[in-house]
Amino acid sequence: MTVTLKDVATLAGVSVKTVSNVVNGYAFVKPENRRRVEEALAATGYRPNVGARNLRRGRTGFLALMVPELSIPYFGELAGLVITAAQKRGWSVLIEQTQGTRSRERETLASLGPHLVDGALVHPEALEAADIPSDPGGIPLVMLGEHAVDVPIDHVAIDNVLAARTAVSHLASLGRTRIAAIGRNPARGTSSQRLAGYRSALSEAGLSYSDALVAPAEKWHRSVGAAAMKSLLALDSPPDAVFCFNDLLAVGALRAVAELGLRVPDDVAIVGFDNNEESAFSLPSLTTIAPDKTALAEAAVDLVHRRITGDTTSPPQDIQTPFALEIRESTRGR
Repeated sequence: MTVTLKDVATLAGVSVKTVSNVVNGYAFVKPENRRRVEEALAATGYRPNVGARNLRRGRTGFLALMVPELSIPYFGELAGLVITAAQKRGWSVLIEQTQGTRSRERETLASLGPHLVDGALVHPEALEAADIPSDPGGIPLVMLGEHAVDVPIDHVAIDNVLAARTAVSHLASLGRTRIAAIGRNPARGTSSQRLAGYRSALSEAGLSYSDALVAPAEKWHRSVGAAAMKSLLALDSPPDAVFCFNDLLAVGALRAVAELGLRVPDDVAIVGFDNNEESAFSLPSLTTIAPDKTALAEAAVDLVHRRITGDTTSPPQDIQTPFALEIRESTRGR
């Protein structure tokens, strides 16, 4: 026998409209009524007809998520969290991988529209303001991450400059005086912000900046981090600490230090960025900046949900989500 909204409402002791509001993800339902409806939904096994509901609304039931590389754990973890947040509001998620190139990011944006998705979350690496139309395919966009594009659309990210400064200040507080960085890439907005935080922390600690201690990285992969670490350790005055712009670079750096017979953190302290799962299980475990990825995903999906469901006039929001410094063995020892 098919369970209806009326059946759920009767069991919960509320109106059919209240049940509909809970099922459709509206936020203004009283907490007690929401609890009763959710219990009744679970008890009856009610399943909404998503296709019919979206057809009535003139929606597709899909959101798009554009990320650079799913092989980078941060983006894989973020994608999973976005999917979870979207499912709570009745959406499925289509994921597009761009490799962080401007051409692929432009092509992806151009392909989106109300015939395909109801809204999009985009995490660009190379887009410029001119690449984003004022009315992108007739759907709301939310920008994720650190790439600063000066356009009037909603944006969710952590404060990357402050996060990088926190990481490098931690290294300086340990008495390290030759602090290197791995990850410079002028084509990536993320890199520019983390480099700015690195330089700011050096200045605050009274340490001089040396371009020789900043290693470039076209890709933020383990092999690139290992190669960069070996180059830095080959300097006449090698670093005693390194800030890596993501955890994959840092894991590569850990490997290079071990291959050269040195010890972390005794000879070289290392800090990463992203707090992916691998960072807690590397040997030694990796001190890293830990963005609140759940908060970021929830905030982004909430913003696009509000735009899709009628909030089209309020000004664009710029939301900063929290981060923390996760101190582990690569800077404190075991």
